[in-house]
Amino acid sequence: MAELGTLESLPADYREAMTNANVAPLWPMMRNVLPHDAPRPVTKPCLWAIDRIRPLLLRAGELTPIEKAERRVLVLSDPGRGNGAMQATSVIYCGLQLLLPGETAPSHKHTPSAARIIVEGEGAYTIVEGEKCPMSRGDVILTPGGQRHDHGHDGKEPVIWLDALDLPLFVYLEGSYAVEGKLQAAANRPDASQVEYSEAGLLPVRPHGAARPAYPLMRYPWGRTRAALDRMASVAAPGEVVELAFVNPETGESCLPTLGFTAMLLRAGETATPPLRSASAVFHCVEGEGVSTVNGERFVWTAGDTFSTPVFAQLTHKAGGKAPARLIRIDDAPLQKKLAFYEERPRA
Repeated sequence: MAELGTLESLPADYREAMTNANVAPLWPMMRNVLPHDAPRPVTKPCLWAIDRIRPLLLRAGELTPIEKAERRVLVLSDPGRGNGAMQATSVIYCGLQLLLPGETAPSHKHTPSAARIIVEGEGAYTIVEGEKCPMSRGDVILTPGGQRHDHGHDGKEPVIWLDALDLPLFVYLEGSYAVEGKLQAAANRPDASQVEYSEAGLLPVRPHGAARPAYPLMRYPWGRTRAALDRMASVAAPGEVVELAFVNPETGESCLPTLGFTAMLLRAGETATPPLRSASAVFHCVEGEGVSTVNGERFVWTAGDTFSTPVFAQLTHKAGGKAPARLIRIDDAPLQKKLAFYEERPRA
């Protein structure tokens, strides 16, 4: 294959004329944006250990009152993009958020979609469009784009959760903004996970012609997810990956338009070797411990830790000790599928 010409091979006066005309030659830059056979990701794998970040987050609670922070978050920055990057991968923003007893995080809505995975603590809640969702460890709670939400804390200990948003996508599209509002009054009823969507395979009957809600389920309780994983693991063949997708119960599609969430169980002593996926991902360990190798780099993780993987990563997972490990994977596969380029390749 012929080597493309370089910018330096062009005459200086021609380069200057192009600069003055606000144009540039494609051919010297083409392989930067269209590399052969596979992308060249900027994202680098990284492990964010909760034991290192938790003290920093608690100190943030001492240094910055919630009134001055609005959302007290430490952003997980991709080392491939440098410290301060508001990206864990190209599309996924993640941050660890702290809410202290008695605090209320102001109400707002924004164009990006978000979800949070509760890391520790009890007594906090999120109100989404009037629906009050209690927050317990491992719960996944959605705040879809355009849905008003705020947080409160009636408990006695700090609550920490992992935020995941498609924020980088909206920033790139120049479509990211928030609208502030007053704190919401919670509806006087349990959230939908305890009522309409409390049992698998059962949906509320709606009047003929009535539209299905776009986001019928805002809270996915970890207790139910954990029990379902364990039931699957009890009958799965040795080496079979045990995974469950968080979906919209009315449609079966991913719970958010651009980000997918998958609960995983790794049985002790077994090694999982997923295919090469075109989607980038962030993994959060809810329970257990283990080790993952990402493109030859080894990450040892335990409950509360989070790690990232770039696109088409060579990846293996293994639970440590004698107990299974349970994780939640966040990826951008739903976005890629909508754009019709999601791909899986066999391991080399």
